[in-house]
Amino acid sequence: MKPELQRRVQRYGWDKAAAYYEHSWQKQLQPAHDLLLSKTNIQPSDHILDIAAGTGLLTFRMHEQIGPQGKIIATDISDEMVKIGSETVIAKHLKNVTFERMDAENLNISSESIDLVTCALGLMYLPDPDKCLSEIYKVLKPSGRVVVAIWGSRKNCGWAEIFPIVDARVSSDVCPMFFNLGESNVLQYTFEKAGFNAIEIAKIETLLHYSTADEACKAAFLGGPVALAYSRFDETTKTAAKKEYLDSIASYKTQKGYEILGEFVIGSAIKN
Repeated sequence: MKPELQRRVQRYGWDKAAAYYEHSWQKQLQPAHDLLLSKTNIQPSDHILDIAAGTGLLTFRMHEQIGPQGKIIATDISDEMVKIGSETVIAKHLKNVTFERMDAENLNISSESIDLVTCALGLMYLPDPDKCLSEIYKVLKPSGRVVVAIWGSRKNCGWAEIFPIVDARVSSDVCPMFFNLGESNVLQYTFEKAGFNAIEIAKIETLLHYSTADEACKAAFLGGPVALAYSRFDETTKTAAKKEYLDSIASYKTQKGYEILGEFVIGSAIKN
């Protein structure tokens, strides 16, 4: 898939998913967010850039750790995600948090102006993660920190069949390189290539809990990266895709719903 097309698919796909995202994924992503936050070493006066912030699940947790001199810029490629985040900023009467629509591979941020960059579950969607990390390196101050979270290996993510199930019904892959960064030492090499030091990589296994088949399907088809493709399916195709997906996660069914295996990889590093 050409980079321009991939960015367009991500932008409008997450616009479609925005309304379902928090309800479908907040609890499921919490283990990754918790570990990421533990690696940030946030200081009260930090200027923080939160890339691919979505509706601000991580952003607003970080805000609790900064003081009035601190600042957070939250960016996302999706207008709808930025809109929801901005509405929350207004509702919470926050003066030092802003949401902006921005391409993670072309950061409109002053060089060496940021103390900490975070990116929670966003890097693997980008056409060129190397370019993003180079941009992060540029905007960080000397000794600035970066912490990212990504999904882990395909074999350790029980919901992974969502992509081939959808891709079989559309003309191009939705997320062609989604699991690449989470395999082996790829994230480590990506940090090294961008020039970072003191690189630390941690992996955790988790379970994604869904009470019903409907909840699991909403998360997979409406609240995530395949939302745009799914929205264009006719009802017969939607029914068939959901049945195939439920078959793929059948081994994770319990008496209380579904407990689907997941893996997160958290990487942290420091700029020279």
